Amino acid sequence: MKGKPAKAAEFLAAMQQAEGQPAPSTPIIDASTSTRTRPPSRVGLRHFGGYLYDDTLEKIALLRARLRKDNSALIKLAIEDLYRKQIAKRAFGDA
Repeated sequence: MKGKPAKAAEFLAAMQQAEGQPAPSTPIIDASTSTRTRPPSRVGLRHFGGYLYDDTLEKIALLRARLRKDNSALIKLAIEDLYRKQIAKRAFGDA
C-alpha cells in the first residue's frame, strides 16, 4: 500500500487542474515572461484542406521541394494565382 499516497496526491492535483486551479507542484507561467518571441503560427488562422489522389499529392510534394514552401504556402499561392486569373478575365470581359 505504499503507492496509495502518491496516487492520491496525483488525483487531487488532477482535480485541481480540472477545476481551473493550478496544481500545487505546477509552476505558474506568466505569458508576459515567456521566452517565446513570436506567437504560434496557427493563431488566428483557419484550416482548409481536401482529400486528394496520389498523383496530385506527388505534384504537391514536387512543388514543395522546388519552391521550398509548405502546404499552407502552396495553397495560398495557388488561390492567389487563380484569383488573379479570374479578375483578369472579368477585366477583359471573358468571364
